[in-house]
Amino acid sequence: MKSGRNFSRKEFLKTLALSSLILPVFQYCSRKSKTILLKITSTNHILGHRIWAKNFPGSSETIQTKILIIGSGVTALSAARSLRLMGINDITLVEMEQNLGGNSSSGENQWSKFPLGAHYLPFPNKDNSELIAFLEEQKIVLGYDEKKRPILDEEQITFPPHDRLHHKNSWEEQLYPIKNLDNQSSEEFERFFYLMNQYKQKRDELGAFWFDIPIEKSSQHHDALILEEIAFSAWLTKHNFHSEALMWYLNYCCKDDYGLGVDYVSAWAGIHYFAGRKGDFAPHYNASEFTWPEGNARLIDLLGKFVQNKVLHGHLAFDVKLKPEHVEVLVFDSVTDSTKTICAQKVLFCTPQYVNQYLFKGRKASNFKYAPWFIATLVIDKNFAGCDNFAWDNAIYMSDGLGYIYNQHQNINQVTNHKVISFYYSFNEENLKNARKKLFKLKDDDMKEMVLKDLRKAHYFIEDYIVEMQFHKLGHGMIAPVPKHIFGEKTAALKEPIDQKIYFAHSDLSGISIFEESFHQGISVVKKLDL
Repeated sequence: MKSGRNFSRKEFLKTLALSSLILPVFQYCSRKSKTILLKITSTNHILGHRIWAKNFPGSSETIQTKILIIGSGVTALSAARSLRLMGINDITLVEMEQNLGGNSSSGENQWSKFPLGAHYLPFPNKDNSELIAFLEEQKIVLGYDEKKRPILDEEQITFPPHDRLHHKNSWEEQLYPIKNLDNQSSEEFERFFYLMNQYKQKRDELGAFWFDIPIEKSSQHHDALILEEIAFSAWLTKHNFHSEALMWYLNYCCKDDYGLGVDYVSAWAGIHYFAGRKGDFAPHYNASEFTWPEGNARLIDLLGKFVQNKVLHGHLAFDVKLKPEHVEVLVFDSVTDSTKTICAQKVLFCTPQYVNQYLFKGRKASNFKYAPWFIATLVIDKNFAGCDNFAWDNAIYMSDGLGYIYNQHQNINQVTNHKVISFYYSFNEENLKNARKKLFKLKDDDMKEMVLKDLRKAHYFIEDYIVEMQFHKLGHGMIAPVPKHIFGEKTAALKEPIDQKIYFAHSDLSGISIFEESFHQGISVVKKLDL
């Protein structure tokens, strides 16, 4: 007779559950420590900084064009699209980098594409007709059903699980903490979201929302604009919000979209994060954003079709001369080490103001604050047990960084190879100039430890399963909407064209660096041209 006893179903399941908890420990103990391949990339800031000295050779070539666009971010490409749709094809675009997209660029390794900046597009507000027209044109919006609800390409909508937060040693299926909160924190979360819903619907006597996208549609009501005068943290204190959990979440949100936290951005911007998007375009879908493995670089590829064979890559504009009949722009070709003169009837500077201030006298951008960032792309061995439950967006409570996204989340086939995630880190500091210096002094080992410090809180054994880490530095990651910036007189003055020949458009002139604003800026500046 065989010794032993039969297991009940309950005992079997209990044993199986315990085994699943112990397995990662065995994996960790049995796996030998390995060397992680580390490498650093960044924007071409060395070439960009030459604009300070302007030590370039004399011009050896002249190019004629009707419309010259400087820059190739979302605003520039949106402007080019608008021009092409109007039948204007005589366009030249100048870009310092070898790729298009600015902060919406991407990379690729043997396992996946991955973003090097912006990584998703929220569903637009239903009255944002120009952006919706673009989504229809690109077959992201496929049509409308009998109830006039949009039919979306579901392969481009964020798949579930959408997001999760590691909080108090477990994962919660949203980005703000809910479980194991004290009564004060629970009350403050409930009250805060109630207020944000009130602001989301709030309109002035003319019918304009207090908070809208694009921002220029927002109300100019005095009581709304006064929120631009103070920091978000001051507004929170005034309304008796003090909970550590709520403060962490609001800091996370502001850093994620603006680069800086509640102590630095305006109350208007902090509220706009929650109230600007209405969620009224496609509420029947179980998602609220579009995303792709390469992030918003997918949208750049779609917009890039409008400037095909019209781009001068590796070219830096460094001098502008206004003539009676045209504008002369001197550009340095970094490939041939030569200078060219481009003569254009109209020039659109779709470049940030920290660049423009070196091209135009008196155009100071001291009130423009740009948060430095780095993005770490990690390749993780497929045998790491923690990979099985990745959501698209994964945040870690009380971490220094902004968590990570899972770049293969949109794959419709079963993923059996190594996993690729992108970890985001923003320097939330008052002195951003010093923060930029700190960023560019960081070595790969320094950034590796900054990333692992956060990841270890949620993935205890992840270090031994990391195959590769690539770091991408962004010295001027995004504009931070500090008090008095969005509706300030200095910002308004920098939007004005020069002699109806030179025009300015960039998301930093709106104060919020999101795709919708950049896209609108491109369309808006073309409407101002006297063509």
